[in-house]
Amino acid sequence: MSRPRPIFLFTDFGESGPYVGQMTAAIYQAEPDSRVINLMHDAPAMRPDLAAYLLPACSRPLDPGSVVVAVVDPGVGGDRAALVVEAAEKTFVGPDNGLLSRLPDIGRVSRVDWRPASLSASFHGRDLFAPVAARLAAGHAVATSVMPADVMVGSDWSVGLARVVYVDAYGNLMVGLDAQAIDEQRSFNVLGRHVVHAGTFCRVPAGQLFWYGNSLGLLEIAANGASAADILSLALGDRILID
Repeated sequence: MSRPRPIFLFTDFGESGPYVGQMTAAIYQAEPDSRVINLMHDAPAMRPDLAAYLLPACSRPLDPGSVVVAVVDPGVGGDRAALVVEAAEKTFVGPDNGLLSRLPDIGRVSRVDWRPASLSASFHGRDLFAPVAARLAAGHAVATSVMPADVMVGSDWSVGLARVVYVDAYGNLMVGLDAQAIDEQRSFNVLGRHVVHAGTFCRVPAGQLFWYGNSLGLLEIAANGASAADILSLALGDRILID
């Protein structure tokens, strides 16, 4: 019997508290031979509209066949469906709230009909998404109903988002735009500050703002040895006004 496919966790739970541990434990309880890798646990909290543009970038390097459990789910316990989405040769499990809608090359989309014997109202990451992912990764069937991709929440959202979708510990600002789609010769006027392209931090003087394509493929606004977030007074979700 082949080993289960690896399962990657993408959540807004944060690293502290019981939630990541309980979700991981639920996966191993469902399938003891599972392989669980923490992909990200500080996705934009309660903001699937922002996390939807970060998830594709974070999951892009993963090998074909990987299973990703994505949980940014402020509507947990409500009417939103649970989904399995096949996209870019990977399997994604998560809520139908737009979080999975910006994945590239979306193929089959299914609603999850299966329910565990015990399902809490507020922790579907542990009780529903985790065991579904474990079963799929191990090659077991899960009861689902195929649905059209264009009825997913967020299917009509823009391809790119000119907003800050992540602020890292250094104050670098990730924007929900594909950096490859932007000419490197272009310079921006961001909130009155002139921002030119540079390949990396050491290519500009200390304290200078610049933009570049980061290691995830997103446009990022940064400063050499300083916080771009502080310099520009920008925070998560703020719109980047480019003149």
